[in-house]
Amino acid sequence: MAALIEAIEIKRKTYFEYENAPYNCIDVDVSKPTARGGQTLVRVKMRNLLTRAVFDRTFKAGEKFAEPDLVKAPATFLYADADGYHFMDQANFETLTLSGDVLGDDRFLLVDTLEVQVQKYNGNPIAVMFPAHVELAVASCEGAVRGDTSSGSVTKLAILETGMELRVPLFIKEGEKVKVHTETREFAGRA
Repeated sequence: MAALIEAIEIKRKTYFEYENAPYNCIDVDVSKPTARGGQTLVRVKMRNLLTRAVFDRTFKAGEKFAEPDLVKAPATFLYADADGYHFMDQANFETLTLSGDVLGDDRFLLVDTLEVQVQKYNGNPIAVMFPAHVELAVASCEGAVRGDTSSGSVTKLAILETGMELRVPLFIKEGEKVKVHTETREFAGRA
């Protein structure tokens, strides 16, 4: 049986199960009572890992939650087709498939042979966890316009090999590889 987590023990990035679904704590705020006999309340901003919905809930400090059956499996991105996005599990060489709805905009970070972590809930893949930076090639970019630097705008729009649009510095040219920060989706340097 999985261990139980009390609401007062929930911290940022803690995983817990609530109403038979896995959740991830995004933010937490504990309010202690000022009067005697008052209850300590824990306000949790949480994300449902299956639906990606984010909402706030308030729990009493003593409420308990089960630990979800979450496993992170190292995997490599293989290809995408009409059925979804296919990854190879590095441990047992099985193919794991996630739909485009599950990946959302994360699909723009996927390139062949990219190594990621596939998160599984009860054995089924539910999410992809990326490394801090991904290297992508610039497919096309605007030319630098004279006078851009005087207005303080020293970036231009580039379209990467995956179709992602990114603001890059003026010195980046077509064909170059750039690092993209996977959390913020911003330029992080040349590769």
